[in-house]
Amino acid sequence: MSGVRTRFAPSPTGALHVGGVRTALFSWLFARHHGGAFVRRIEDTDRERSRPEWEAGIIEALRWLGLDWNEGPFRQSEREPFYATQVERLRQAGAVYPCTCSAEELAARRGDGFGYDRRCRPGHGPGPNPDRAAALRLKIPLGRTVVIDDLVKGPVAVSTDDIDDFVIVRSDGTPTYQMVVTADDIDMRITHVIRGDDHLKNTAKQILIYEALAATPPAFAHLPQVLGADRGRLSKRHGATDVLSYRDAGYLPDALVNFMARLGWAHGDDEFLTRSQLVELFDLAGVGRSAGVFDREKLDWLNGEHLRRLADPEIATLLRDFLARRGETLEGDPAWQARLAGVLRDRARTLEELAEQSIALRTASIHIDPKAAQRCLSPEIVAPLRQLQSALQRCGEWRAAELETTVRATADALGLKLGALAQPLRVALTGSTASPGIFDVLELVGRERSAARIDHALAVAAGGPP
Repeated sequence: MSGVRTRFAPSPTGALHVGGVRTALFSWLFARHHGGAFVRRIEDTDRERSRPEWEAGIIEALRWLGLDWNEGPFRQSEREPFYATQVERLRQAGAVYPCTCSAEELAARRGDGFGYDRRCRPGHGPGPNPDRAAALRLKIPLGRTVVIDDLVKGPVAVSTDDIDDFVIVRSDGTPTYQMVVTADDIDMRITHVIRGDDHLKNTAKQILIYEALAATPPAFAHLPQVLGADRGRLSKRHGATDVLSYRDAGYLPDALVNFMARLGWAHGDDEFLTRSQLVELFDLAGVGRSAGVFDREKLDWLNGEHLRRLADPEIATLLRDFLARRGETLEGDPAWQARLAGVLRDRARTLEELAEQSIALRTASIHIDPKAAQRCLSPEIVAPLRQLQSALQRCGEWRAAELETTVRATADALGLKLGALAQPLRVALTGSTASPGIFDVLELVGRERSAARIDHALAVAAGGPP
């Protein structure tokens, strides 16, 4: 199937959200799996709502996700001459007719239980008013059944008696969505249209336009909707936000791609899948008919798994870039940064968590939590902590293994359990009672900063402010 051609055609009327990402991803995966082409198109015929900044955001999101395209972007607003030629073909074929019914007239007649009553269709009513600007409607062949051989849902039959003679060109001369999307798919030789099942109602109409233009329809695959974890309609409280907000919250593109691919598609019980595995394995046969469930906990777990399978220097680079987007700098040489990543990698599920957990290790100063100070920095700990500080400053090499030996030896000399000395030290170095291993923390904080923080902790233990 090397001739496979799919497309992703968002409207630049808002940010790219979860549903759009999944449509783009499935179309991209299907094309890549079959060695075909992925076409990007911008459906910007809604002049009032389309904005360049929304288009730029969509492009940025696709690039961040790594969903590269072979052709495009094609903008419908730049293709009006082409659409005019296709409308003329429909005229020549006798497949359309002018309609001058006003919106008010149509609304009034629908109030009597009608759809469009074909008043302007030749042989069905009084015909159009020659003094009004006319729209163009498609002549729907009556008494037929359109069968959509959907690659996900199976055969779907639609009676043409249930389809209005819909407008394909408005009275101001602009073509409608149904017209331009069909003309584009023909012109761009799209072989497979993969989209949400909210478009299923459009597909029968578009097949009739294909027929009127003497073109072969593509294969259609309509994806079931995505629901929240509570099985309700997906909303912002479930995570249906701008996809770039996931980047800004510290998620990895490969993890989000992995998670989105599993929303409605499965390969056995596999949860963790790399991008190359997804390309190798993906096909529409694995797409289920049931709605996918957006489970934020699963996304967090998957992101943590992807993060932990990276090398320490890679994680350090990601953390550095993440902090830079926030206007922060990750100090230290590459070796220190990689060591920091290695210490924290198993404790964090996202780069945001990694950034938060690294604050005490990468910043010049800290604030000691008052509750931690009350629990661990009593006056009784002053003398042991001073003795430990002196021992630490005599350490030859400031490495976790040697530091551990020093701390343990000091605790033994003082007749203390390790925790009785290590916990006050932890509070002194991080301001908190929770942190990575204390010996790793000592190494990362460094000799000079450790000495300064222990001095501050001694002052707090003596009654000073935290």
